[in-house]
Amino acid sequence: TSSSVTASTALVDYIRDVANLKGTKVMCREGGCGACTVVAKVVDPATQHTVIKSVNACLTPVLSCDGWDISTIESLGNKHEGYHVIQNRIVNFHGTQCGYCTPGMLMNMHGLLGAKNDLQMEDIEKNLDGNICRCTGYRFICRSKLKIPSGSLETGRLTS
Repeated sequence: TSSSVTASTALVDYIRDVANLKGTKVMCREGGCGACTVVAKVVDPATQHTVIKSVNACLTPVLSCDGWDISTIESLGNKHEGYHVIQNRIVNFHGTQCGYCTPGMLMNMHGLLGAKNDLQMEDIEKNLDGNICRCTGYRFICRSKLKIPSGSLETGRLTS
């Protein structure tokens, strides 16, 4: 309930326990693994421009998110409404095994797609350096991210 939200409540706890969205995972609670990654659209106070960025929900106090538009893995796609292009590609390129890191990886890439249109492998590698995968290895994950059509942030649904 909202009465259990305090100044020390992390965004990940709010997402999982109050909003009851369990797709965002929790692992290290130190910002080192990327399992809790979500995407935030925020207004940069210096430029007044909207910025899209990936954030570690375990490190972000929920009360600091006032005015943010936050997207979790549940907003990308599913078998009923169709999958987002990045979800489809990670499956087709064998970029997942156990799946625990996958929501964070996908949201990290979703944030990068929102922030930058012309992706190079170096952009992807730098962007994923805060996400840990202990099963698959990064080669397949990185390959799945290349050549994603620009504009796929908003229009990237594929039907199953």
